[in-house]
Amino acid sequence: MADTRDMWRCQVVNCGYIYDPDRGDKRHKIPAGTKFEDLPDDWRCPVCGATKKTFRRVSES
Repeated sequence: MADTRDMWRCQVVNCGYIYDPDRGDKRHKIPAGTKFEDLPDDWRCPVCGATKKTFRRVSES
C-alpha cells in the first residue's frame, strides 16, 4: 500500500473511493505504479464516475 500522501480520496457523497498508486485502476487499465498526477485528464472514479477534480489527497503530512 502506498504512503497516504500518495493516495487520493473521491469527495463525492457516498463514494469515498481511494486511488492507491500501488494498485492502479484495473477497470480503466491504469497500471500499478501510476501516480494520481499522471492519470489522464479524462480519467474518472471507477466507482461513481467523478472527475479528478473531486479528489483530495488523503494525508497532507
